[in-house]
Amino acid sequence: MTWWEMLLLFAAGVGGGLTGSIAGLASVSTYPALLMVGLPPVTANVTNTVALVFNAVGSVRGSLPELAGQGPQLRRLVPMACLGGLAGAVLLLSIPAEGFENVVPVLLAVASIAIALPKGKNADVAPTKARTIAKAAIVGLICIYGGFFGAAAGVLLLALFLRTGANTLADANATKNVVLGASNGVAAVVFAFVASVHWPAVAAMGVGCLIGARLGPIVVRHAPSTPLRMLIAVAGLALAVKLGYDTYR
Repeated sequence: MTWWEMLLLFAAGVGGGLTGSIAGLASVSTYPALLMVGLPPVTANVTNTVALVFNAVGSVRGSLPELAGQGPQLRRLVPMACLGGLAGAVLLLSIPAEGFENVVPVLLAVASIAIALPKGKNADVAPTKARTIAKAAIVGLICIYGGFFGAAAGVLLLALFLRTGANTLADANATKNVVLGASNGVAAVVFAFVASVHWPAVAAMGVGCLIGARLGPIVVRHAPSTPLRMLIAVAGLALAVKLGYDTYR
């Protein structure tokens, strides 16, 4: 790998870390960069997942103020995220990608619209046991997709947490960073042992992800919530259109 390819991956990592820790859109920057330097799609996918472990480290570190008091919720959700990431990684190594890719544009569009809409009156109601179980199950399903491919899994999680009780966008983003980080971490361990990870690319991109992801939660904490939600929603819809065009044409 040449020096300019390493520099490209580093820059893509910074961009991916920043967008991923803010909106869950890291792979929009990182995955195409890995393809651009010549990695085959599956190798790029697993390399991307491993590199995004650094994204989780930076984003969770930056989200510590918002994570205060979230321990009980995270203890329920993180195990489901880990199981989902494991299942997604196994699926990636076992079956073709078309089944998941066909439904992703629709899910992403719905999630983006959900982010744009204001919170309803029921969002702050104390969750029932049934709602808590349903929320954990949905997290598991999203994380299966995250372990399998991952593009925009963070947007789906962000929409879920915004609609199910998060007080602010920053709180929902912090929860998303931990849950997605757990899912990616488990999938990355699987890929590290049984898949063709390109480690020089991981090193270059991972450093960039760590830097960008550390800054993202600071932006979310201080930026006006409504304009930022709209920006995330527009970016998600644009990605949904792009993925839909690539998938259905």
